Amino acid sequence: MNIPAELKYTKDHEWVKLEGDIATIGITEFAQSELGDIVYVEVETVGETMAQEEVFGSVEAVKTVSDLFLPMSGEIIEFNEALEATPEVVNNDPYGAGWMVKVRVSDPSEFEALLDAAAYAQEVH
Repeated sequence: MNIPAELKYTKDHEWVKLEGDIATIGITEFAQSELGDIVYVEVETVGETMAQEEVFGSVEAVKTVSDLFLPMSGEIIEFNEALEATPEVVNNDPYGAGWMVKVRVSDPSEFEALLDAAAYAQEVH
């Protein structure tokens, strides 16, 4: 299973890449494999400032719908609109083209409290 070392993770299976005060967020390879074929990604929170752990959207797969939890507090500044036409990209490239939102973080220290790759690997094994 692919768990990139440069990212941080949540127990809810989101990943975070922090560049300056902008966090790119998606779901992990484990999450997409558990969900199965993703048919829809819904994020209607662009422009909203939300707290850590708030639900910022959902992922719909053939058999289930799963909430997306914000790993870091901040303002959601961008949704990956390519997912509207091709949500399956989350299955094919969860850490790359399948990213979901970008957030201007309000508390960068929250990043350090997230799971590193080794800790996340223990969560899913």
